[in-house]
This record gives sequence, C-alpha cells and structure tokens, in this order.
Amino acid sequence: MEAAGRESRDAEEMRAEQMRRTLADLPWNRFHTVMVLLFGLGWAMDAFEVTLIGNVLGALRARFHLGSYGMSVILGAWFVGLMFGAAGFGWLSDVLGRRRVFLGSLALYGVATLATAFAPGLGALLALRFLAGLGVGAEYSAINAAIAEFVPSARRGRAAAIVLNFWPVGSLAAALISWLVLSALPPDLGWRVVFGFGGLIALSAAFLRRHMPESPRWLLTAERPGEAQAIVAGIAAGLIRLPPPEVAPVRRRIRREGRAFLRLLRLYPGRLALGCALDFAEASGYYGLFAFLPIVVLPALHLRPARLPLFYLAGGAGALLGGFAVSLLLDRIGRARTVAGFYLATALATLVFAYATRYGAGAIMAGFAVVNLLATGSWIAAYPTFSELFPTSLRATGVGVSVAVGRLGAMLAPFLVGWVGARSMAGALVLLALFWLLGAAAMTVWARRGGIEGRGLALEAIAAEEPAGA
Repeated sequence: MEAAGRESRDAEEMRAEQMRRTLADLPWNRFHTVMVLLFGLGWAMDAFEVTLIGNVLGALRARFHLGSYGMSVILGAWFVGLMFGAAGFGWLSDVLGRRRVFLGSLALYGVATLATAFAPGLGALLALRFLAGLGVGAEYSAINAAIAEFVPSARRGRAAAIVLNFWPVGSLAAALISWLVLSALPPDLGWRVVFGFGGLIALSAAFLRRHMPESPRWLLTAERPGEAQAIVAGIAAGLIRLPPPEVAPVRRRIRREGRAFLRLLRLYPGRLALGCALDFAEASGYYGLFAFLPIVVLPALHLRPARLPLFYLAGGAGALLGGFAVSLLLDRIGRARTVAGFYLATALATLVFAYATRYGAGAIMAGFAVVNLLATGSWIAAYPTFSELFPTSLRATGVGVSVAVGRLGAMLAPFLVGWVGARSMAGALVLLALFWLLGAAAMTVWARRGGIEGRGLALEAIAAEEPAGA
C-alpha cells in the first residue's frame, strides 16, 4: 500500500513538473499576446488612478484651501491604502489565487475612484483615496506574480516590461484628460469629472479581464492538477477563453499560508531584502518626484492648476521611452545590469535636474521628462527582477511585502519634499537622488555577492518550492 501510494505521488509530481516545463518552454502564441494586453490595460488604469491625483491636486488645493502639508496628507492617505493592500492582498493572492485578486482589485478601486467624484468633503475624499489605494496595492501583488507565472522563460523579462510599460500610457491619458477637463470646466467641477471618468474606465477594464484564467502554477501549489492541466493545454493551443477555476475551499490553505511572512524570512531573507530595498528606493524617488511638481513647483512658479497636467504630459512621453528601453534590455544584458544602470542614471539625472530648476518652467518640464524616463525604466526593470526570485506559493506575498515597505518611502517622500522644497527647490531633488542611489547600491551588492540572475531561467530553477510537509 505504501509503495503504491509513493508511486502515485511520484507520478503526480512528474505530471506537475511536465506542466511547469511546458509553461516555461512554450513558443509565444495568441494567448500570451492577449494576456499581455489585458494585464497591460489594467495596469494602465492603475497608472491613471495613481497619477490622477497629481494632475488635479492644484484644483483640490484651491477647493479645500490646502497648504503643502494638506496636499501631502491626501497623497499619504492613498499610500497607506496601497501599503495595506499590497501586503494583505499579496498574501490573499497566494491563498485564494491570482485571478480572484486581479479581478477584485480593479473593481474595488474603480468603485472607489468613481465615488470620489461625489465626495462631499475632505474627510470623504481621504477615505475614498484610502480604499482606492487598497485596490491598486492588490493589483501590484497579483499582477506581478501572474505575469511571471504565465510567460515562457525566454520572454519573461520583456513581457513583464511591456505590461508595466502600459503605466506611462495611463499616466499620459490621465494628464491629457485632466488638462482638457480642467481647461474647459471650473476647477471645482473639473476634478470631479476627471475622477468619475477614471472610475468608469477602471470598471470597464475589470469587465474585459474576466476571461483571464487562474495561474496553472498556483493551481499546482493548491493541489489542483486537473484544473492546471486543462489551462496549460488551452494556453498551448493559444485559446483566449479558458474555463474559470472551480470554487474550492480555502480553509486549509489559510492555515498553511498563515505564516507566509515568517517562511519568507526563514527561506529567502536576502531576496526579500533586495525586493524591499529596490521598491523603497524607487517608490521614494518616483512618488517624491511626482509630489515635487504640485507641492513645490506649482506654488513657486505661481502656475494655474490647468497648467500642471502639461508637466505630466511631458513626463509621460519620457516614461514611454524608458519602459521601451527596459523591455529590450532585461532579456539581453540581464536583470542586474539593467536595474543597477537605470537606478544610477536616474540619480545622476536628478542631480542635473536640480541644477536646471533655476532656469524656469521650460527647463523644469524638460528635466522632469528626462528624469521620469529613467525613473520609469528603473522600476519597470525592478519589478520583474524581484518578482521572479520567490517560489510560486510565496511569490505574491513576497511582492506584496516588498511593495508595502516601498510605500513607507512613498508616504514619507511627499512630506520630505514639501519640507525641503520650501527651503530649496534644488535641495528637494538632491534628496530624491539619494533614494535612487540606495537602489543602485542594493542591486550592485546583490550581483557582487553572487545573487541569482534570472534571465532565461525557468521560475522553478530560480526558486524551488519548499518540499511538502517541511
């Protein structure tokens, strides 16, 4: 009996290993293209939501009579939500599956953003920004885990970069719509229309994404090989409508994954530290950069709120180029060189930007575009790099913890930028350059100390699953 049971388990494991190899070695087909487009569309909506507040912050400043501290509080409410959303829903994505979370996340922040259009006062606005942040934080964890698990190994870096490069597309859309609406309508009505439009688009993206299947790799960790095999066969055939997963009980998985964070610390402390360092550096530098415009530049140059989206349009155009460059480099020169190089280049460009601020609005707009090009390339390179370092059963938790730690820096950065920028516009940018240098140093230490390079490797070769019963 024991021998028969052992043979059955061995056969099941061989079957699971064959499915993983199939996913890793498949040629690119229609399914992968549609998946990239649907994930990318949702990611663009995330970017729309994230950069929306920066575009209308000038109008909110006038409506609620806010100073730099009050504007930082609005940004901070969203970051607190994102931090809890990334950590909590990252863990839930490992328990419930990727599909439930990446559908629910779009629905949550779509509803919250739509409701923001009708916020009666500042308190309601802050609460809804928190809820929207929860939804986007969930998206960070589930999307980055799912991309890595669906894509063939040889194209994983490029595919992830292409999905993440939809971010500047969403940023450009937010800036363009904000500029048109705020120019045509009174500011107090304009910001409400912009939020309403953003919420409707997000809910539409959630509807389009409903046909995305569950990750077969996650189904294997959940001991559901039959469903996994059906999805792998569908992916291999290039199908774009696959059967939704069965509704399975999760109580046992909740007990099993309840100590996921402790398992991460015990099994992968260096990988978790790298993810946290890279995300802290990019979130502090990136969101500090975007807070720099409404909090420091707008009051210093006495610009009308309708002018602010023009700066974001210039930045979004630069960001598209940065993401495109990363999509070409990640699978060619490797993760470590791409990440370290972009973080270092962003730090140096931010220092040059600090010098350029003395030459007025035109120089600030050009400098912002260049720095945003490199900053966007930096985080687009970083997410695929640390997402693939964790095993499937802990991947979304690892990404979520890294993002949550990063949001601590994102929450801190607007306050620091406001405080330093009130004394020196250039000094605020020098502060941001230091954050980017931290990320470059972390990636360099990882590479020099023999940290694994994931380029071209199957996920299971980068991080094997913990043996059952360990």
